[in-house]
Amino acid sequence: MNAPEDPRQPTRNEEGGAPAPRPRDRDARGRARNARPRDGLGRPLPYGSPGVARQPEGVSRTPDETLAEAQRLLDDGKPFHAHEVLEDAWKAAPEAERALWRGLAQLAVGLTHAARGNAAGGAALLERGAAAIAPYAAAGPYGVDIGGLTAWARELTGRLAGDAPESGPAAGPVSAAGSAPRLREPA
Repeated sequence: MNAPEDPRQPTRNEEGGAPAPRPRDRDARGRARNARPRDGLGRPLPYGSPGVARQPEGVSRTPDETLAEAQRLLDDGKPFHAHEVLEDAWKAAPEAERALWRGLAQLAVGLTHAARGNAAGGAALLERGAAAIAPYAAAGPYGVDIGGLTAWARELTGRLAGDAPESGPAAGPVSAAGSAPRLREPA
């Protein structure tokens, strides 16, 4: 029996019956990884399709580097990728900052869902992210604009719910780049 071109595609068992299970994508340490290409909003594409470059996982960045890279990705209309950068910071952060980085990652993935047209999922994540970062308002760590981000999340949640006059009853997907927040306070 000839092997398929893509080794992750199902093959038939020797008797020609049901497809044999596809091998799982694994990293060098044996952990499951999804090697499928992704579009700009992080949606999986079929194997072999051209996709956008993925963010490497587990990159150690300073808070300033994290915020700068996440902002660049948000401005480029790639909130899913910004979420991955913020998630790395969340996983590596000291306990006292974990909720901040988790909340920022949730805001980015909330925008991802909104841009994909999932208004309910986007609103839920925006609300959760805003609640997670709100306790940091007095400190404003690393120049993060907590007040601006929570206001942005409320406004976008309102648009997703159709509460804002410009959104109308069925807002549909939002522009990821056009709706991107500013992570830091203006200089």
